[in-house]
Amino acid sequence: MTKNELKEFLDEKVILYNNPKFIESDPIQIPHQFTLKEDIEISGFLTATISWGNRKSIIKNAKSMMELLDNSPYDFVINHSEKDLESLNAFVHRTFNGDDLSQFIKSLNHIYTQHSGLEMLFSKYASTDSLQPSIHEFKNVFFENPHLQRTQKHISDPLKNSAAKRINMYLRWMVRNDNTGVDFGIWNSLSPSQLSCPLDVHSGNVARKLGLLSRKQNDGKALLELDTALRALDENDPVKYDFALFGLGVFEGF
Repeated sequence: MTKNELKEFLDEKVILYNNPKFIESDPIQIPHQFTLKEDIEISGFLTATISWGNRKSIIKNAKSMMELLDNSPYDFVINHSEKDLESLNAFVHRTFNGDDLSQFIKSLNHIYTQHSGLEMLFSKYASTDSLQPSIHEFKNVFFENPHLQRTQKHISDPLKNSAAKRINMYLRWMVRNDNTGVDFGIWNSLSPSQLSCPLDVHSGNVARKLGLLSRKQNDGKALLELDTALRALDENDPVKYDFALFGLGVFEGF
């Protein structure tokens, strides 16, 4: 395919998958349960954090997590007591357990009370064409208070060559306004042009078959290569193609 043919093909797939039907089978349905900005961004962050493995299991466990937070995640983050945190002990999703969830609640409280919230923190460290430096600094702030060492593994660091798939997916949810009701677009201080594609096994394999990616590993270097290719197709909204790559891989077995 020529570049124009590839763009036309992928644009058609974006239209096919970037619509409200996508929500029904995707973890993004969890933050769609809320209307308060802070509830959306906290529930989205926690859901994205456990978004690896079987999608049905992710959704089931994310719903359980919200129930443990009394379906008011922002209020729980701001006003929880130590006794409230004890109720989180039973939570588990793969290697993310109740201790990790309690630590995340404490760190989120720190971010909202000392750093003016998640959007402000990511915006503060963004570069003009990338949010990868923001993710690195976000992780530093997230763990600047006393914390469990084991919990650090649940936030990736792109400056250590991680593709940081889950947090890039979360940033897509918050920043990109797709006008179809899937991504939220509630972080107006950041631009979709700064976003990076959530790179995983599915999107990586499809990208390689389409000639968008040559590197074999799904790491930070591969993410930069894929970002460059997608920005050449649409510099203003490159991560819309995440819907095409994901849909082709998961739903079409491309």
